[in-house]
Amino acid sequence: MKKNKIKKEDNFLELIPVIKEGQDWKIKEDGLVQILIPRNGLIDKLVRMFVKTPKIMKIDLDEVGSCVWKAIDGKRNIAEIGNILKEEFGEKVEPLYERLGTYINILRNNKFITLEKARD
Repeated sequence: MKKNKIKKEDNFLELIPVIKEGQDWKIKEDGLVQILIPRNGLIDKLVRMFVKTPKIMKIDLDEVGSCVWKAIDGKRNIAEIGNILKEEFGEKVEPLYERLGTYINILRNNKFITLEKARD
């Protein structure tokens, strides 16, 4: 599958978030998402020799973050995910696209997701 390089002039709302292959996560009993990050690097192992640290880091998403994560299916674009948030939470998520854009960029910067252009 050929990926199209994202350009500055591309419409952010038309981009499709995709959860990175191999990214572990689960839905907890309360229905919220927990992202699991294995800490297997050399530095992690060295630190564990001296300090008790978990082998897996767990990131608990809140209600809105969990809704976004569950909506990321590799097919929906950011605008469509925004519509899901609007239906689910109404005014609680306003200003919707500013907040959603910031959150999508946080997920991308932490390498949990990638953004792709729609395939023609």
